[in-house]
Amino acid sequence: MMMEEEELEFSEDLEAILHLTPEVQLAIEQVFPSQDPLDRADFNAVEYINTLFPTEQSLANIDDVVNKIRLKIRRLDDNIRMVVRGQTNVGQDGRQALAEAQVAIGQLFGKIKDIKDKAEKSEQMVKEITRDIKQLDHAKRHLTTSITTLNHLHMLAGGIDSLEAMTRRRQYGEVANLLQGVVNVLEHFHKYMGIPQIRQLSERVKAAQSELGTQILADFEEAFPAQGSKRAGGPSNVLRDACLVANVLDPRIKQEIIKKFIRQHLSEYMVLFQENQDVAWLDKIDRRYAWIKRQLVDYEEKYGRMFPEEWCMTERIAVEFCHITRTELAKVMRTRAKEIEVKLLLFAIQRTTNFEGLLAKRFSGCTLTNGPGVKKPEPPLESTNPFLEDEVGDDGSEMEEDLDRPKKHKAPDNPFHGIISKCFEPHLYVYIESQDKNLGEMIDRFVSDFRAQGPPKAGTEDGGAVLPSCADLFVYYKKCMVQCSQLSTGEPMIALTTIFQKYLREYAWKILSGNLPKTSSNSGGLTIKSLLQEKEGSEAAKFNVEELCLICSILSTAEYCLATTQQLEEKLKEKVDKTLVERINLTGEMDTFSNVISNSIQLLVQDLDAACDPALSAMSKMPWQSVEHVGDQSPYVTSVIMHIKQNVPIIRGNLASTRKYFTQFCIKFTNSFIPKFINHLFRCKPISMVGAEQLLLDTHSLKTVLLDLPSIGSQVVRKAPASYTKIVVKGMTRAEMILKVVMAPHEPSVVFVDNYIKLLADGNPETFQKTLDMKGLKRSEQSSMLELFRQRLPTPPSGADGGPSLSFSTPTPEQENSRIRKLEKLIKKRL
Repeated sequence: MMMEEEELEFSEDLEAILHLTPEVQLAIEQVFPSQDPLDRADFNAVEYINTLFPTEQSLANIDDVVNKIRLKIRRLDDNIRMVVRGQTNVGQDGRQALAEAQVAIGQLFGKIKDIKDKAEKSEQMVKEITRDIKQLDHAKRHLTTSITTLNHLHMLAGGIDSLEAMTRRRQYGEVANLLQGVVNVLEHFHKYMGIPQIRQLSERVKAAQSELGTQILADFEEAFPAQGSKRAGGPSNVLRDACLVANVLDPRIKQEIIKKFIRQHLSEYMVLFQENQDVAWLDKIDRRYAWIKRQLVDYEEKYGRMFPEEWCMTERIAVEFCHITRTELAKVMRTRAKEIEVKLLLFAIQRTTNFEGLLAKRFSGCTLTNGPGVKKPEPPLESTNPFLEDEVGDDGSEMEEDLDRPKKHKAPDNPFHGIISKCFEPHLYVYIESQDKNLGEMIDRFVSDFRAQGPPKAGTEDGGAVLPSCADLFVYYKKCMVQCSQLSTGEPMIALTTIFQKYLREYAWKILSGNLPKTSSNSGGLTIKSLLQEKEGSEAAKFNVEELCLICSILSTAEYCLATTQQLEEKLKEKVDKTLVERINLTGEMDTFSNVISNSIQLLVQDLDAACDPALSAMSKMPWQSVEHVGDQSPYVTSVIMHIKQNVPIIRGNLASTRKYFTQFCIKFTNSFIPKFINHLFRCKPISMVGAEQLLLDTHSLKTVLLDLPSIGSQVVRKAPASYTKIVVKGMTRAEMILKVVMAPHEPSVVFVDNYIKLLADGNPETFQKTLDMKGLKRSEQSSMLELFRQRLPTPPSGADGGPSLSFSTPTPEQENSRIRKLEKLIKKRL
């Protein structure tokens, strides 16, 4: 017992000793990877024994297993013994190695100290050797600097003396080169300005420059006096050399020379074109530009070589002329604003822009960097709409070319654009008011021409085509837009856009909507009531062929206006200033044309729909219970097909250029006709089995015709759009399912109700009751069937989307009253 307790305590102590932390265990596994389960940290002896002896039969090998484990233990003991013996002398060897290392470090430290001492001695020796050489290098550098400075000083002194002498003799040709050299040499003495002699030389240079500037200005004043005629001798070589000197002097001198010369050169212009002179008014604006052209030619002949080419004197004269002209024109137009007429204003603007274009061809615009009212040219933008053409000719006339031709790149902007013509911008309201008046007269003329010529004739090239007035309107719009953009890209463009919007709406109302044929049921135009009204018992009034062509023509015109208005908006945004782009918005006008298109399509649908109404009424009044045999299609089907074959080819032919709207017409007609056909189908009651078969045959015939509707009567058969085919198949299949339900026997009731729910997938009790009426069931039978129908309806999952396609309708007020009465009777009986 004591032995067992000792062994247990030894085992617990061993486990406590061998319990390693997870980090240590992980490090051991990385250094000594092993797959032996005895090496695992979570080793379990019981599991290991169960692994060795999984069954009772395996216990027969227990002796072999024990022997193997004992052998393994013996080998481990040998390995442990060898490791322990090998570590006996490790501590002594380590201490000996440490002592040897310390001795080696001491010897190394001594050697390093010896090397450092020797290096310091060598450095001191080198310094003693090179001390004299450094002194010689410094002396040489100082001597070279002194010689160079003395040479510069000699050159500066001599140059100043020569400069003063040449200035007195007005030898400007030599002065120009000498002055630049003196200034360059003087820059080397900036750090010696504290020396009185150097400062004195610098002051002499400044005095010489000042004297030169004053003297040159006096020479120019003498050669070109402010008052009186020019000197007879004209420009001299002295003045030409003086301009070269002015390039070296203070830039103020150059600017003063340019300013005085240009003012003197344009003094005659200020006198000739004073505000009170007849030639100052807009009708004689050509004389201003002719005068400056002559003056520029005269300048080139007389003074072209006097001023340096980089001064751009010809361009400076032209630019100053433009600034003066703009100021004078603005002044005279303010004074005589009431005399400005549109033709006179456009004439003046055209001549001015032509002159600005001439300046752009002749000059580069390099002197305009600080010019007022001139914008820097921007890179040209590529247009993305069909309005980009050769905008206007030199005479301002419209270049009549196709809108759909290849686009052209805009020419680079004129740097002189607006340098004079900006003065006309405050008076452009005259032009805007004129365009407002002209467009109003144009719309009135379109209305009177339409009334005089009448609608497009059927069978002609004009039938269903875009109205000519539409193209005339947009051509005029383009001309106005181009003219206005040449005059201004600011607020006048916004005002013109407002005028465009006004007359786009008027065109849509007066020319398009105002000329749509009126239905006989409501001469006041289209209303919801007139669109939904059904005509029964009599032949509905139909549009004739001319009226159908007119509707198609208006539809095509509205579609053209819609597309062109969008392009007009894009072009206006390109023309106007970037800061005003957000104010260009023609969405309302595009919506107006879209409404015209929708109304036109609805009129065509209403006309064909109304033509089919008598036939559907006749269908609902036929005695389907007494039909004895199934024959060909019924007369009402023939009547419907006849009306379709009469209208659809005409509409398709006139809408050939707008196929998408013909497809919309087909879809809208189908969406209107099929529900109406099903509604009349429910009115056919009671129906016999044979009658239901006949109706099923008629329904199939109508389905075939509707599927062929887009290409009916056409020599070229096209496949109908998938969206249209889907609508026809879905609607007419429902009609066929209704008839199949009617043909099915109503006994047993459960089978009949389940069959109805499966075929129609309609949870509305009213629809089910209408089907029972078609079968001719009595009210008592219908009540039990309705109750069964409500019981057999599948319960839709709450909150589920996309469940079975059953439509569960809310109870009607009559049904609610019936339920309340039943509840009251039940309460009375119980009481």
